[in-house]
Amino acid sequence: MNFLDRCNLNPGANIPENALSYRFVRSSGPGGQHVNKVSTAVQLRVQLARTRLDKPVLERLIRLAGHLVNARGELVINADRFRSQVRNREDALARLMALVESALIEPKKRIPTRPSRTQKRLRKNTKKKRGRLKKLRGKPADDS
Repeated sequence: MNFLDRCNLNPGANIPENALSYRFVRSSGPGGQHVNKVSTAVQLRVQLARTRLDKPVLERLIRLAGHLVNARGELVINADRFRSQVRNREDALARLMALVESALIEPKKRIPTRPSRTQKRLRKNTKKKRGRLKKLRGKPADDS
């Protein structure tokens, strides 16, 4: 069983294995001299055209990912937090799943409202009070 199967994803989030590709590169993270010999960093590429995500979910995912989506329509996630290739791979997949999960949440539509008559009156009274207070700060008028 692979990592994608273990993730309890919503049925709307369907990312097949053939949409994912991994590249292992040398990490700039922790590892000492070992870091120069072994490619532990993972570059996860998701071809968004191959994912079976619903169109609105895909659009939200692209908007959420921002600069992580390149011109070829690939979502690129770099993971080099850990010293081991396996843990970096799982980290990249976990970050992908977190992005997809947040894209699955449909934003609430805003219902425009109008201020009530009482709110309008209170606002005007507050403005008048504030204006009177500021007027008192001015120079006193000459009585001569």
